[in-house]
Amino acid sequence: MDKATSGWISGFIGVLIFSGSLPATRTAVLQFDPVFLTVARAAIAGLLALALLLLLRQKRPAREDLVPLAVVAGGVVLGFPLLTALALQHVTSAHSIVFIGLLPLSTAIFGVIRGGERPRPAFWIFSGLGSAAVAGFALAQGLTASPAGDLLMLAAILVCGLGYAEGGRLSRTIGGWQVISWALVLSLPVMLAVSALYWPPNFAGIGAPAWLSLGYVSLFSMLIGFVFWYRGLAKGGIAAVGQLQLLQPFFGLALAAWLLREPVSWMMVVVTLAVIACVAGARRFAR
Repeated sequence: MDKATSGWISGFIGVLIFSGSLPATRTAVLQFDPVFLTVARAAIAGLLALALLLLLRQKRPAREDLVPLAVVAGGVVLGFPLLTALALQHVTSAHSIVFIGLLPLSTAIFGVIRGGERPRPAFWIFSGLGSAAVAGFALAQGLTASPAGDLLMLAAILVCGLGYAEGGRLSRTIGGWQVISWALVLSLPVMLAVSALYWPPNFAGIGAPAWLSLGYVSLFSMLIGFVFWYRGLAKGGIAAVGQLQLLQPFFGLALAAWLLREPVSWMMVVVTLAVIACVAGARRFAR
């Protein structure tokens, strides 16, 4: 199997795992405080990552890698989980999932800035059309949805794209699973401290679905998914493999409808399919 194909397969597995993140977060924030959920998931994943690094005797990252690791931690360990958890207090997971359609463009832009990639002009045309479709959906829903929720989702997409691109670049030298593991460990002291600060007075009212959702976002969304995702970005290219994220809304909408019984409007489906078509075209010109 060649390097590019291996990267696409790893990236696809990562997208499948991430597709359950927003529905799981939506379920969890119904009973957990969003700040506590954010830091608790990162703390749990950070402890697991620390154990993994010690068990496999991984050497510490070089000094020049600390700032990029801090950027990864700020984008995908803290920024995206917190902003989406706050957004999901205002909008449904089905509504928020459509915004994931902006992630490929965000990742590609930061891939150019931080990863030195140079997609062809046609790539930006297709990616721009996909982003326009998502923006048009958000504006059309503005009167019935929540502007605050939409703005939080847009901010989440921005910081996540940066974290993805920085992690993909760094994975070329220190490895995909090592990047997310060290980013989690780097943020672990802060996450443990804030977890203690926001620790609920009791957990009596927390049901099994919320606990299961916390487990999913801690183990899969925060750690295992990134093992595959960063490996895919490193092997297949940040801008190219990043286009696989356009499959995430499709899988996420299906999960939201199936697990949460949330309404999925025809417009959500049309926009999702339109964005997938646009970024499929962009993928062809990613290099």
